[in-house]
Amino acid sequence: MDWENVLQYVSEPTLDPIDFDTYPTSGISGKPVAERASHAQHPVGPMQVPTPPASNSATPPEDSSSENTIVSVSTTFYPGANIDSLPPDVVLLSTDVVFFYVHSHKLLGASNNGFNGLLPAAPSDDEDEATPIVHVPQHSTVLNVILHTIYNMACVHYAHPLPVLCTAVDALGTYGVTARTYAAPSTPLFQHLLLHAPTNPIELYIFAASHSLHDLAVMTSPHLLSFSLPTLTDEMATRMGPVYLKRLFFLHLGRSDALKRLLLPPPHPHAPTPWCDYVEQKKLTRAWALAAAYLAWDARPDLSVPTMESALSPLGDQLSCDQCRHALTERIRNLTLQWSSVKRTI
Repeated sequence: MDWENVLQYVSEPTLDPIDFDTYPTSGISGKPVAERASHAQHPVGPMQVPTPPASNSATPPEDSSSENTIVSVSTTFYPGANIDSLPPDVVLLSTDVVFFYVHSHKLLGASNNGFNGLLPAAPSDDEDEATPIVHVPQHSTVLNVILHTIYNMACVHYAHPLPVLCTAVDALGTYGVTARTYAAPSTPLFQHLLLHAPTNPIELYIFAASHSLHDLAVMTSPHLLSFSLPTLTDEMATRMGPVYLKRLFFLHLGRSDALKRLLLPPPHPHAPTPWCDYVEQKKLTRAWALAAAYLAWDARPDLSVPTMESALSPLGDQLSCDQCRHALTERIRNLTLQWSSVKRTI
């Protein structure tokens, strides 16, 4: 089979089907990881790219009944892609037969074990030698995240679900890449992971805790204020570890206790007047105590300011004294300010 004729892109990817029970989608249609490169009766168009170098071990089986030969090439890591000043000198082949054209100096610079021993210590200087093809035991979606991470490139446009990102970070260690360095707050991978905090905070928090990604765990924790602690399973607690499990419990318990303390003091009484003495003002104190008890009974750590205001503001409808109404308004304002300042992160 003449690989030099395999040039033209077509629009649909040829990836193997992904098990969406393992990799649930987020409902966002992302960019395909690979596109098909084909030869035959189609004219060569402007989206031409060189094809995988000849290699007996990496050549897909040829179907003699077909007039076309089709391979899949990464939509980001393809020959001619403007991602490095040097041309690619190695090709990675994923388990679903997608070709990624990459640079050995990038991979070796990020790895402390020669990319799991798959790459030579130094590239060959022989220009006539075929570009080596290296088989990598990862699906193209996972390998795509790994390579974007090493190249410090964002891959949000692929809309990878959280399990794919987690699998890729797990695989970084296999290739000698330090996850805590390449998933630091300033990196594209960190921002990509953090996008899943609103929709899947507990899994992201567990993942961050298990990899000691403290900054990611901290920024995910506000989304766990509505999480029901009794639903935490033994398996989830084990994966999370004792340190971050304690921090999650202390976050919930600390905010609940703070809410109770903040609700306890009633509105400050004013000086007695002919139409509103201390006895009359006790009505407001009792009404406040009942409303505060209602809020403190559940004492949810994610209690919102509008919920708090809707429970306390109607107390003023029963007051005829302007000074009492003003005292109630000031008490609610101070309460909401104090509640907003209570720590929301682990």
